[in-house]
Amino acid sequence: MQIRPHRIIKRKLTKKISVGNIDIGGDAPISVQSMTNTLTTDVEGTINQIRSLEEAGADIVRVSCPDEESTKALKHIVKKVSVPIVADIHFHYKRAIEAAEMGASCLRINPGNIGSNKRILEVVKAAKNNNCSIRIGVNAGSLDKKLLEKYKEPCPEALVESAKHNIKILEDNDFFNFKISVKSSDIFLTVKAYKQLSNICDYPLHLGVTEAGGLFTGSIKSSIGIGQLLMEGIGDTIRVSLSSDPVDEVKAGFEILKSLGIRSRGVNIISCPSCARQAFPVIETVKILEKRLAHIKKPINLSIIGCVVNGPGEASQTEIGLTGGGQDNNLLYLSGIPHSKVPSSEIINKIVQLVEEKTKD
Repeated sequence: MQIRPHRIIKRKLTKKISVGNIDIGGDAPISVQSMTNTLTTDVEGTINQIRSLEEAGADIVRVSCPDEESTKALKHIVKKVSVPIVADIHFHYKRAIEAAEMGASCLRINPGNIGSNKRILEVVKAAKNNNCSIRIGVNAGSLDKKLLEKYKEPCPEALVESAKHNIKILEDNDFFNFKISVKSSDIFLTVKAYKQLSNICDYPLHLGVTEAGGLFTGSIKSSIGIGQLLMEGIGDTIRVSLSSDPVDEVKAGFEILKSLGIRSRGVNIISCPSCARQAFPVIETVKILEKRLAHIKKPINLSIIGCVVNGPGEASQTEIGLTGGGQDNNLLYLSGIPHSKVPSSEIINKIVQLVEEKTKD
């Protein structure tokens, strides 16, 4: 994708950390994450889901570790997948230690609810010994009671104060290989909290609108929240939290990055909503093309426009373009230049053929 001057986003330069073989922060690409929803003790099922996420482009995958059986399963899971695995830990410090020892690349914890400083020190020691990073995960739905008493309700200031408290805990224990999230299901609260946090620290930020909802509503809420922050240069890694197949989270994440010209993967289809001027069934054509081209990983721009009003202009900006014409005279463009006429009955197969040829390694 050609990045036009008005679309260049100046990203805040944060500290760089590593999650396995993936760099987060600094000048590293913004990574896309997801989380499994299988029982971690179902080793084969969890491995299969992680592999599906890898195929969709996930850079990092989080796995829940609620008990000792799950952390033991982690040892077998990490050996069978390529992406770094983040162990999701809540409350029990021993699960964090076990996860680090079993091969997790990162621990998602809230240091403040792990327990005494002695326990935190043990977790930090395990992370250091096993080259494991940490994500400080602050969530509006699980704020400390003292903060809720102080602020009366979840608010940006409460989330940021919790983050600052947990940052200090790790820094006091001489640990700096961490990233931070301050999530809420409320878009306004989320955006304000991340902006405040970004103003006071240089650690990499993990963006997300937590518990955003189903595929449709959750994708919209996440696009608004995550998109706002990314446009202001805030954010180093993202997760779109959906009540849906985790693969949908990865796809939505890449669509957000793609729409902002930050990072591209696969086919970017620019298409019109269709109207009475359409020379071929645009909506159905795009639906079929999305399915037929879902396997493409290399970035490519494709425009499918039903008539000549905006078609030529869009085609001039894409590698492959199709503009509807009267009497079945649809015009195919390659690299912005008119190439040949394509009958409506041949559009699908012709476009698929061209995309596959242009993206062949």
